[in-house]
Amino acid sequence: MVVGLIAGLIGLAVGIFGMGAFGVSDRSRKNIVEITEPTLPDGAAEVLSVVGKAYIVIDTVDGVVRASPGAYAYGLVRGHTVVHKELLDLAHRVRRDGVIEEKDLILPRGALPAASNSAPQSGGHTEAHTVVEPASTHGGTPGQGTLVVQVRVAPLTEEYILLLADDRTEIARTEAVRNDFVANVSHELKTPVGAISLLAEALESAPEDQATVRRFASRMMTESARLAALVQDIIELSRLQGKDVARVALAVDINAVIAEAVDRTRLPAQSKNITLAVGASQPALVYGDQGQLVTALRNLIDNAVRYSPDNTQVGVGLQVIDGVVAVSISDQGDGLTPQEQDRVFERFYRVDAARSRHTGGTGLGLSIVKHIVSNHGGEVTLWSAPKMGSTFTVRLPQLSPSTSDGGTHHRAERHHGLI
Repeated sequence: MVVGLIAGLIGLAVGIFGMGAFGVSDRSRKNIVEITEPTLPDGAAEVLSVVGKAYIVIDTVDGVVRASPGAYAYGLVRGHTVVHKELLDLAHRVRRDGVIEEKDLILPRGALPAASNSAPQSGGHTEAHTVVEPASTHGGTPGQGTLVVQVRVAPLTEEYILLLADDRTEIARTEAVRNDFVANVSHELKTPVGAISLLAEALESAPEDQATVRRFASRMMTESARLAALVQDIIELSRLQGKDVARVALAVDINAVIAEAVDRTRLPAQSKNITLAVGASQPALVYGDQGQLVTALRNLIDNAVRYSPDNTQVGVGLQVIDGVVAVSISDQGDGLTPQEQDRVFERFYRVDAARSRHTGGTGLGLSIVKHIVSNHGGEVTLWSAPKMGSTFTVRLPQLSPSTSDGGTHHRAERHHGLI
């Protein structure tokens, strides 16, 4: 009886203590809930939501008060911290001087960004572990592994600083490509023009030497042909850049494209006793400009013939798999190293410059191919290995026969890119 009474008293004490602890815990939770995040000035949040750029708002101790998903995607913010010292330096100057600062920064992309759960209200923003370097320090051409960001820093209030970031990568890359193109064109045109000038001077100094005249005249014809081909390719590339395929595109039978491209390269193949082996045809429609597609495949076949040894074979095959029309051109040439494969689609790039001059290559053929295929929503892939030849494959979205019968007013709806 006494033991039971004691046990009951102990249980009552434990219960009272537990209720007290629960009350303390409940009050603590309520206190946490009552803590509010820093608020922005009236109307600031609404403006930032439609600003169209990545933004960061930081406080007097450089803590991130608010940041957009783009700021996390660019790797500018991690959790509640601004990642890059250069951004904070700009913010400190703005806070000190009250003057708006603007700067272009180059961010190495590095590895693919990892998912971040630390972003406020993120639900899955990404962050990139990068180092920001001022563009003015490095200059040069922004490559595939860099992100060019224009940052504008301004005081929002006495307490907050606003950082706006705009992705300028494509603009910077386009400008760099344009500058490179002009420089390359100037260089490439100087070579045949200079050669023709020298040959003409030599002819003028030896008009009576018929053997010399014939030899120099032949070389002048070669250089003139090279110059004409170069100008033609430059015009073709410029035309492709300014033409919207969707405006003139129709349903195209890829078998007819292959047949015409092969027919146009038959003579140079015969001159080297190279066999053009074309695989079996199969129903395959794509949406695009037939003339451009013929040019793309002709360039690839001509390139295969140009760099294949005599008495070999160039193969042309067609496959239709999972809504993709794939045309492959294979040769038995020297093949390409991984480093050469990375650059082979660049304008004016030649694996063997001396051999290209001998064969008449301009260095623009593959660049034209890539541009045409890209305009058609497709891609060009390359497999190659030294001493094992190369295979270039053009992959285009298939157009089903049912959608090709709807006339021309549905063109835009039928033009889809590869997934």
